Amino acid sequence: MKVNATYFVNDEKQPLRYGEINIINPKRKRLRGEEAKEGVEAIPVFCGFCGTDLELMRMGQRGELCPKFPEGETRLINGHEGVVWVPSENRFAIVLIRGGDSFDPTRFTEDETYFEYGCDQADGLFSDKNFFNPDMLLHLPAKYEGMKKLPVELAKRLVFCDPYACAIFQEERMRDIGSAQNFRVVMAREKCSEEEARKLATEETFTNTVIYGLGTTGLFIGDQIRRKHPEAKILFVARSDENSPKVQFAKEVVKADYLCAGNLNEEEAAKAIKDYFGAPATCFVGTSGNAVEHRVAFEHSALGCNGIYDSFSLGPKVTFDTMPFGFKNQVILASINFTQKHMEEAIEILAESRFGEVVELIDKDEFISDPIDAYLNKIYSKAAPLKTAVVWNKEYME
Repeated sequence: MKVNATYFVNDEKQPLRYGEINIINPKRKRLRGEEAKEGVEAIPVFCGFCGTDLELMRMGQRGELCPKFPEGETRLINGHEGVVWVPSENRFAIVLIRGGDSFDPTRFTEDETYFEYGCDQADGLFSDKNFFNPDMLLHLPAKYEGMKKLPVELAKRLVFCDPYACAIFQEERMRDIGSAQNFRVVMAREKCSEEEARKLATEETFTNTVIYGLGTTGLFIGDQIRRKHPEAKILFVARSDENSPKVQFAKEVVKADYLCAGNLNEEEAAKAIKDYFGAPATCFVGTSGNAVEHRVAFEHSALGCNGIYDSFSLGPKVTFDTMPFGFKNQVILASINFTQKHMEEAIEILAESRFGEVVELIDKDEFISDPIDAYLNKIYSKAAPLKTAVVWNKEYME
């Protein structure tokens, strides 16, 4: 099937292009043990831009995209956030991005495989039409079933399903590991049962939580921690001005505090964190994409004994001095992606959330006329909003 789409190729000067290409429809599995199915046709309606898209463009400039292309192809249609219309089912849907021949595609093993629509070995949403495994077209909440036009404000909220599902997975992993990490200490201290100690250890994991970085990832992880652990103290740390709209939004929605580290060196930032809590952090989440995160946490001791370090930034290398790290009994975890249940929970939360307020739209004609310029000078520029999205097919929008 011939469609117009944006797509990545290996090319130093033009790694991102817009034009007519042929899309394929191979059989794909959602999970190991299930039947491999051809995709059903869906029409992308509303699409969001993710930092992964920018990194894929850079990989194309460096000629590194070959492992990302669908089998037999030399290009990848990008886009993994948004809402599609499924003509055969007469409904809107959210695409479950990750699947494969694995029991759990978030933690596949060496003898398993995975794919990700718009990211890895499967074409994504920035096309006029595409094919998706029918079992991976998730339903909107029941109150929105039957709609023939998608309200733009609802679309803005639902564009975050992929990253918010990641945040749900992050909180779940930190909760699991925090409980296992410290329940024996709590059991000895409180003279209680293992069951009660695990509950207490879980809550104590989030007592003093630092989220270093204030993009959407940090915002959503903070929101999940607040929803699941109402008593947690949460401190966002970033470079943005205290009075910027995104800082004010984060403080209001997450009910968190904020530390501007723009004019602080690493040691000063660590001291300010400890002064805020009156103690080191119990949980430190790195989302800024900058290597300063781990140095503040480990070298300058912003993370306390028995603490959890959740490395969610893509790119920075995390290093630590093994002597104090070992004696402080700290844990580093890194778990990216999510399962279908995380995505379905994200859909329900986002549909009734305020997160659409941080989304700004780019005109489709402006974007497709020069996608690279739009990436560099608008969507991912220093002046860019927290989230940019585009109405891809206005016929289905209200």
